[in-house]
Amino acid sequence: MMMRKALKKLFVVVLILFFIVVILTVWFQIDTRVHPPVPADLSATELRVENPDQDFYTCGKNWIQHGNSGLWELYIEGKPFERGVIEGKLTKGLIEKQEQAFISQIAELIPSPSYLKFLKYFIYWFNRDLEDYIPEEYRKEIYGISLSASDKFSFIGTNYQRLLNYHSAHDIGHALQDLHMVGCTSFGVWGDRSKDGSLLIGRNFDFYVGDKFAENKIVCFEKPDQGYPFMMITWGGMAGAVSGMNEQGLTVTINAAKSDIPWSSRTPISILTREILQYAKNIREAYLIAEKRKTFVSESILVGSVADGKAVIIEKSPFKISLVETQENYIVSANHFRSATFMSDPKNLKDIKDNASLYRYKRVLQDITNDSPVDASGIATILSDRSGLNGASIGMGNEKAINQLIAHHSIIFDPARHLVWVSNGPWQIGGYTCYNTYKIFHNFAGLHRRTEISEQDKLIPPDSFLGSEDYKRFIRFRELRKEVKTMSSSGSNESLQCSLIRELISTNPDFFEAYSLSGDYFFSKNRPDSAVFYYKKALGKVIPRENERQKIIEKLAECLVQLKKKKT
Repeated sequence: MMMRKALKKLFVVVLILFFIVVILTVWFQIDTRVHPPVPADLSATELRVENPDQDFYTCGKNWIQHGNSGLWELYIEGKPFERGVIEGKLTKGLIEKQEQAFISQIAELIPSPSYLKFLKYFIYWFNRDLEDYIPEEYRKEIYGISLSASDKFSFIGTNYQRLLNYHSAHDIGHALQDLHMVGCTSFGVWGDRSKDGSLLIGRNFDFYVGDKFAENKIVCFEKPDQGYPFMMITWGGMAGAVSGMNEQGLTVTINAAKSDIPWSSRTPISILTREILQYAKNIREAYLIAEKRKTFVSESILVGSVADGKAVIIEKSPFKISLVETQENYIVSANHFRSATFMSDPKNLKDIKDNASLYRYKRVLQDITNDSPVDASGIATILSDRSGLNGASIGMGNEKAINQLIAHHSIIFDPARHLVWVSNGPWQIGGYTCYNTYKIFHNFAGLHRRTEISEQDKLIPPDSFLGSEDYKRFIRFRELRKEVKTMSSSGSNESLQCSLIRELISTNPDFFEAYSLSGDYFFSKNRPDSAVFYYKKALGKVIPRENERQKIIEKLAECLVQLKKKKT
């Protein structure tokens, strides 16, 4: 009953929004098409890709190879359009795989074809002015990449239109936070918190768009014709930056903060951080770039700087900006704002109260202040922490943990030494591959054969969790979770289904969701007594979001009403 009401309400909202979009489009004659820039020199389109070695491809001085770690390693240089064309040619297959993974996951999150169709038109209308807020350099690069995008997705839009819009996916994810797409953690240590006193940065990029979306990560080393050479973690079709470090020893990572649903596009946050990465050599220059760009969501940008010997957080909303500095030798960023500028903001206060951000923030503080100073391996241990406050067991995959077991990637920077460690997968438990960016930019341009470019003596080994019985149980839990979610509509043997419920709980007994899903199953089978038992069990566990707790409470109340009616 509650689900039907929610669906009806959603349908009404979607219907109203649809008519608003149609009316606005017709009334103001809004052109939702986007027009690619016109490069003066198209000669890059004639360049050919060579395949001189297995899993190794070249295009002029540029190359891509599939590293032994499972990471794709890409080197590109040149002018904006040229870089884009070459990147597109070298990553053509990866662009298609990435787009397929993205579209498939969105279809799974939003299974209604009619709503997906509406969403497509709404996003294009919403992003109708997106080009005006993306610097021409990056539009040229994205256009160059788009020439290699697959036409099989043209039902969504032109290749350029699609890739341009994908750059706002992280931002639009803010509006979909209840779908748990965005919820990252990052921190920096230096001075007496670092073993040798140097600046170290760690971050988990917990942007979850399905497992397949994270299968083909690219470690990109880019040498633009203007600005500083830099590295970043990316994926096929992406020119923006979410985690990266430049030649000057400046690092950037982004963490989503609470935002209202935006009503018009501005500069995507990944484009803003890409600009900082390419053109800033210190905190002041990073701040000035952030200050001049208009964004349409709120974001925390953790900036580490060798020149300044510390890390800071730039907190930016569509209307305000603030710099968070610390007197300590560490700084932590989760998904809430901390500066005086934003601290009393009602949205921020509600986010702190209702969501998992503050809990994770406190857990990081415990990890970086309770133990001895850390090195890169110590940073990796913190990033892999699956426990709650004071080491409590809160269930594998809990959003309140630093390691939510969903990370697209995890990364560690030692900028003074030009070193960066990138997680191999799965998530951040499969070990980290180390790269020396100075060596790569100075020694590995124009490779002609497959070459090991990582620092083999500096690899961080896999976490002991990988291969453990707990890991096997978690993998089984993920399989069972999908199955249990569909059991209510299944005609399978109820005895078998109850057996799967018991197995689900046994694989992750400290996680609230194992019990809430069990309650949902019995609720759907009109067995309120059993549902009550499991909902009460769920409420006794650590629940990351207040809205999740309230949903369980509401369903519990409905079950209790049903039981009372049966008795009378």
